[in-house]
Formats: sequence, structure tokens, C-alpha cells
Amino acid sequence: MKVYKTADYAAMSKKAANIICSLVVLKPDCVLGLATGSSPVGTYKQLIEWNKEGYLSFAHVKTVNLDEYRNLPVTHDQSYRYFMNDNLFDHVDIDKSVTNVPDGMAADIEAECKRYDALVASLGGADLQLLGMGHDGHIGFNEPCDEFPVGTHLVDLDPMTLEANARFFDNDPKKVPNQAVTMGIGTIMSAKKILVVVSGADKAGIVAKALLGPVTPQVPASILQFHPDVTIVADEAALAEYIKEGGKVCD
Repeated sequence: MKVYKTADYAAMSKKAANIICSLVVLKPDCVLGLATGSSPVGTYKQLIEWNKEGYLSFAHVKTVNLDEYRNLPVTHDQSYRYFMNDNLFDHVDIDKSVTNVPDGMAADIEAECKRYDALVASLGGADLQLLGMGHDGHIGFNEPCDEFPVGTHLVDLDPMTLEANARFFDNDPKKVPNQAVTMGIGTIMSAKKILVVVSGADKAGIVAKALLGPVTPQVPASILQFHPDVTIVADEAALAEYIKEGGKVCD
């Protein structure tokens, strides 16, 4: 595992974008696993800028997203399909027909989960999976629980997650959908490379637990310790506890 410390969110975003850009340049037909939320927004903005400047092209890239809210139409401005269109796909030269997000509106959600796992497998898994990290250590919407879920599945969202996401729903946790469809830990871990972006002092405690503590489904991100190719890009504030507890960072 490589851990890079940056000065702030802007530097974190640029460093992460550099890693993604390098992959796209070296493998133009790569499969990118993408994430939503506030953490990757700056990374997407940087990628858009480089695309417009002609430094990289998404013309042959395929994508698979981590998750989607249950029963939230894709036209809703807080759906994750809408988020991806608004924050990346509408602004780069990507073929939207090969950008994939779980269907949270599917009538048969179990069948949809199986379909999505089969889709990811048919693409050979993600060449790079981008992740954020929740305050409780969730990755995707894999919340703390008693075991690591393997495949894509329907999950009941933790109250802490509802509270954290309320800022996108008029600051009202009751308006946040209480379920989501998410890639399972096994699907995430099938990615050839994993890139995690984390920012802010409020994440310092969970970052230290995830990277230095025991591997446990109570801290879902801790499973990343077992992946052979993980890069963490985090700002100084998010890494404060990790460094304090003896965690090493790359030069």
C-alpha cells in the first residue's frame, strides 16, 4: 500500500487525477471504476480540464460506478447517474453508452445485483477503482456489519451515512433514501488497482483505523490492507492520526 500526503484538497485532487490520467494515457481502452460524493469532485474537475486541453481522451474508456440510491430516478439531481453526468461525463469525450451505474429503480433488485456483477466481470474488472472513505469506514455503500459482503447488493444505509448525506437533501436526513445498491467488497477488491482519496480532519480517526487497525467488517475500508495494489492520496489533515500512530507516507 502506498500512502501519499498532500497539503490540501486541491493538491489531493490533482495527485489523484494524475494517477488516473497516467492509466488512461497508457491504456486508452481501460475500465475505470468511479465513485461519487464530495471527495472525488476535484479530481473529476482536473480530468475535465486536461481533457479539454487535449492531454487525454476518454473516447475508448468504459466505466463502472460503485453504487446508486434505491428508488431515486436518474433524473433526480441527487441520483448518482445524474452526479456522474454533471461532474464528468457531460464534459469529456466519453461514450455514455459504456458508462455503467447500478439501476436503483429495478423492479427485481436481486436480479439487478447479479446483472451488475456479471457486467463488471465481463469487462475484466476495473483496471482502477476510485474510492472515497466514509466517516464510519464505508467504501461504496458497504456499511459496518458482521461480515464482508462479496457481490453487489442492496444495503440499508447507516444513520451516520444518512446524516452525512443530508447536506445534499436540504439538510434533512429524512429526505435521504435509506437504501442503496452497491458493489460488494469482493467486486471492489477484484479491481487491478485501487485509488482512495480522503480529505479533512474529520476523517483522521477512521483513516488510521482503516490503514493501521485490524481488518474487520466493522471498518469496511480495512479490507484494503489485503489488496496488492492500493494507493491512498490524502491531505495532511486526514492523515494526522495515521502519521501520529507511526504510519508511513511516500516521498
